[in-house]
Amino acid sequence: MSVIDHSRACLRIFGDDLIPEEITAALGAAPTKSETRGEVLRSRNGRERVAKQGSWRLDAANMEPEDTNAQVQELLSKLTADLTVWHDMARRFEIDLFCGWFMGQTNDGAELSPATLLALGARGIALSLDIYAPTADE
Repeated sequence: MSVIDHSRACLRIFGDDLIPEEITAALGAAPTKSETRGEVLRSRNGRERVAKQGSWRLDAANMEPEDTNAQVQELLSKLTADLTVWHDMARRFEIDLFCGWFMGQTNDGAELSPATLLALGARGIALSLDIYAPTADE
């Protein structure tokens, strides 16, 4: 089995009453992107939309080849290790690690270490995976 060609990872926190500044203060790092429920957002093409819920997102560096274990370590190293803070967050909000795995071949694979799975589980972080097959021109 060959490894996944490249990966993207983002820690995401969502909630109706989520205030991004409160999450930043609790976790100890600024997000890559955030929004507050009701906030009017403008896309690059000028379209407007209203945020349906609050969100706080922190991106890890893209990895080529895939190394989700390193991405999780990168993200968590920037944030508090205090599990009581994480338990409070998990009780109040939806938290996940969203990973995009981009295959270079039709049978690529990946592995998450027990330490990575334990770190996510201890913090109440769900693992969400999108796995993308190679395209004809790749």
